[in-house]
Amino acid sequence: MVISSGRIEGLIKYQEVVFDLYQQGYSVFIHDHRGQGFSGRLTTNPQQGYVDSFDDYVHDLQTFLERVVLPNSHAKPLLLCHSMGGAIGSLHCLTYPDTFAKVAFCAPMFGIRPALPDWMGKVFAHGSHWLANTFSDQPQYIAGQGDYESVSFAENRLTHSEIRYQIFRDLYENYPQAKLGGVTSQWLVAAVAAMDEIEVRANQLVLPALMLQAGADEVVDNQRQDKVFAQFPNAQKRRIEDSKHEILMESDRYRVPAMQAILTFFNG
Repeated sequence: MVISSGRIEGLIKYQEVVFDLYQQGYSVFIHDHRGQGFSGRLTTNPQQGYVDSFDDYVHDLQTFLERVVLPNSHAKPLLLCHSMGGAIGSLHCLTYPDTFAKVAFCAPMFGIRPALPDWMGKVFAHGSHWLANTFSDQPQYIAGQGDYESVSFAENRLTHSEIRYQIFRDLYENYPQAKLGGVTSQWLVAAVAAMDEIEVRANQLVLPALMLQAGADEVVDNQRQDKVFAQFPNAQKRRIEDSKHEILMESDRYRVPAMQAILTFFNG
């Protein structure tokens, strides 16, 4: 099984998920996307979320598969994605449709909240990018975002699990090189283009797919998620009511049925 993680995440955050999957008999492979985790940074400020194009993420995943996963696999691998990793995984499955046997999406980033009208979102993304390029020759954060800040559990929008949330934050303090702040204008432009491509080509994603939707998600846009999901030819949906965005890091009342659904889907 291959894991494609979300934005600001890295392999160190997935230790419990990897352990659970290993206990179910899976060999688990995970890499850090370029520009985050322990991977190299692409800007002079190592905390900026930046990528030229989501095609770069897809290329990296394919390189990881060719060099690490496939030489050590005896069967066609499975793909488990979360959030931004869902956008990357979708694009990979569309580009390399015969690589994976099945794909499971957890709160996939098919749209971002706040969910602006399509034209307004594009104006904001490209306007931010124009301003950044006009006044600086270095990538710039979009308005309202900056370097990493530790958010208290009470203010977090990611999980109901205080212990899992604290473990995640402690890991960042212990491994400061893994910290990542907000997104740059270029990342946002690239993300908008990626999500548009996924929506346009969704009917081409033909391999068996499972989508887990977080009922109380405040990070990605569930309405656009449903719009994309409805076009997948061979997919099933499981809504985890009241779950926040990080389903795999949630309290057990949400996480356990989600993991069971994933395993049932992959083992079926």
